[in-house]
Amino acid sequence: MAVGARSGHEPEDRPEHSDHAESAGATAEGAVGDGDGRGQQKPRSFWKELPLLIGIALVLALLIKTFLVQAFSIPSESMQNTLQRGDRVLVDKLTPWFGSEPERGEVVVFHDPGGWLDDTQAPEPNVVQKFLSFIGLMPSAEEKDLIKRVIAVGGDTVECKKDGPVVVNGKALDDKPFIFPGNTPCNDEPFGPITIPEGRIWVMGDHRQNSLDSRYHQELPGGGTVSNDEVVGRAIVVAWPINRWATLPIPKTFDQPGINTKVNAAMSLAPGALGVAGAVPLVLWRRRRLTRERTAG
Repeated sequence: MAVGARSGHEPEDRPEHSDHAESAGATAEGAVGDGDGRGQQKPRSFWKELPLLIGIALVLALLIKTFLVQAFSIPSESMQNTLQRGDRVLVDKLTPWFGSEPERGEVVVFHDPGGWLDDTQAPEPNVVQKFLSFIGLMPSAEEKDLIKRVIAVGGDTVECKKDGPVVVNGKALDDKPFIFPGNTPCNDEPFGPITIPEGRIWVMGDHRQNSLDSRYHQELPGGGTVSNDEVVGRAIVVAWPINRWATLPIPKTFDQPGINTKVNAAMSLAPGALGVAGAVPLVLWRRRRLTRERTAG
C-alpha cells in the first residue's frame, strides 16, 4: 500500500522534475550567454551614454586648460605683424609648472600687473561664452591679460636711444624681421639703461608705435617690468584662423653670443675652475712622492 501510494504520487512529481529541468536549461543558456549564470545584458543605448561622454570631455577640457594649454584671443594690433587682431593663439601652461621661466624673445601672455589696462573696457560676455571660457574652449573676455614679446629678463640691462636699436647687455638686437614694417625700435618712447630686477621681465610689442608696453608704465610699481608670477605661459602657435596657422619661435637675434651674461659669467669662471680641478691631483701626487722619498731616505 505504501508502495502503491508512492507509485500514485510519481505522476505528480514529474512536473516538479520538469520545472527543475527547465530551470537547469535556462541556467545552461545563461552560462552560454555570459559565463556567470546570468542572462546576457543588452548594451546601453547611445543616448544614455552621451551625458557621461560629455561629462568626461568637459572634465578633460578643464584639466587641459588649467594645466596644459589654453586659447587666447588677440584683442589689439600691438603685436602686428606677428599677430593680428582676432587671432587665436595656444599658450603653453605646462612648462612653468616645472620651474621654467620666461626667456628673451618669447611671446608671452601675462596678467595685468596693475594699471596697464585701466582704460580698457572689455565687452560683457553672455552665459554661453562664460561657460566655454571656463572650460577652455573659448578665450576669456573677462580676464585682464596682455600679450607681448620678452625683451629682457632678470639681471639684464636694456636700453634704447632715439634712432638707435634696442640694446640688451651691450648687444644690439636686430628686430627688423619681427617688428611692424616701417616702425623704429623705440623712437616713440626711448628708455634706459634699465637693469631688470630678478624674477621680472621687460616686454615690448612688435608694433612698436602702437604698443603701450613696459616703456609706458615705468611710473608704476615694478618700473614697467612684469613679475614672472604674472606670466600665464608662452604663446606657441597661432591656431585660428586656419589660413594664419603658424608657430611662434624665438628670433635668432636673441641667441647671439654674449647676450646672456649669466652664461658668460659661468663660462669665464670655467677655465679657472678646470685649472684648479686639474691642479689638485697633481699637488697630492707630488706630496705623496716627496713623502715616499723622505721615508726611503
